[in-house]
This record gives sequence, C-alpha cells and structure tokens, in this order.
Amino acid sequence: MEKQHNLLGLHKLLTLKVSKETLLTDLDSFVHFTDHLLFHYKLEKVGNTTFVFENESFTIAYCLKESHICIHTWPEIKTVTMDIYLCNYSQDNSNKVRSISNDFITYFGGKIIKQVEVER
Repeated sequence: MEKQHNLLGLHKLLTLKVSKETLLTDLDSFVHFTDHLLFHYKLEKVGNTTFVFENESFTIAYCLKESHICIHTWPEIKTVTMDIYLCNYSQDNSNKVRSISNDFITYFGGKIIKQVEVER
C-alpha cells in the first residue's frame, strides 16, 4: 500500500555538533550560502531577521512563502540547532526538506546529535 501524500508538509528539527567554530560565528557566509540554497530549490524568501550575540553566535529566521527555516548557533558548545519546515500545499516538498537539511549538515561539517521529522 502506497503512503498517502501529506498535505501539510515535513518539519525537520536538527541538532549538530560542529568542529569548526568559525562557521558558528560567520553570519555573512551563512546568509550567502542559504540564499544560494533558496535559489537552487526555487523557494521564495518573504523576509529574514537576524540577531548576533556578544560572542558572535547568531540566530536567523527565514520566513518563506513555503514556510520557514530557523538556525541558532552556539559556538561555546560547538553546536547548531535547525528548524526546517516546508508545507506541501501545491506539491510534496518532503524531499526538499531532507535535501536542504543535508546541505546544511555539509555546510557546517556537522555530526548529527539529534534529529526529528514531524509530518504535519
């Protein structure tokens, strides 16, 4: 029996351990990388907001037409957390969520500490 298409989409949560601490404090490079990903996957950015902390860690939230991507870095413990959700209103975006997650894992050179997939 084939699995029924989930209309609301896939929400993926990740926690990564990152060995290269500078990636967790380089907001400009991260924004450039993410903007390239959005273009590559044909996702429409509605806007984004950032906050840089005293230790240069950052929080960034992308509001997308298709939903959102949020990233929080923790250089003091060499960790990054991610929240990636794309809705499936007009097409199944589950594979995009997984591919984008893998691209971020590769960008950070991260080791997965925890990952959760929630079918909405």
